[in-house]
Amino acid sequence: MLVGMHHALTHWDSPFINFKDFDFPGGRGHGYRWVQIKRFHLPPGSPTDQDLLTALIAHPEFRDTYDGAGLWLEPRHGQWWADRITPGTYEAVGEPSATGTIRAWATSGASLPPDLNARLQEAVYTPIRQATSRYALGALPEDAHHDYGPIHNEFHELVLIDHHLGTLALLVAADD
Repeated sequence: MLVGMHHALTHWDSPFINFKDFDFPGGRGHGYRWVQIKRFHLPPGSPTDQDLLTALIAHPEFRDTYDGAGLWLEPRHGQWWADRITPGTYEAVGEPSATGTIRAWATSGASLPPDLNARLQEAVYTPIRQATSRYALGALPEDAHHDYGPIHNEFHELVLIDHHLGTLALLVAADD
């Protein structure tokens, strides 16, 4: 493991896709759904995926409750206490599983506006397909929820590592 590697993960941007910014057909609503992608450049060398997951968890950008309050100094991540999340909490998943999970959540069984579908293809599905490895946040015990814990109806989290491009993406898809 690289010492101090969390400083070497360089956050470069955080695209946000808000479904309410798109016109849904047939009077169907946006369902308060959104996707946030925090993207990082990998450090030089050949860190392992476990090293990169460790670096991500230690990075200040990981301290986000995804409730609109921004980053916290307190150890929260999503609806959980951050110290309950370890590299072992993430489970390796294949491209079909990762894409299927996000697509099923995004569509809720109905078609999406074409411009939203194109945006998801570009920002979500293509990076999932191109990643050299993909991890989904696994189930955490009930006592891992922080004091105002589950505020989202659904919360899906993927970590996409692309050693070819030298990037890591923390992708959160949720609805309020």
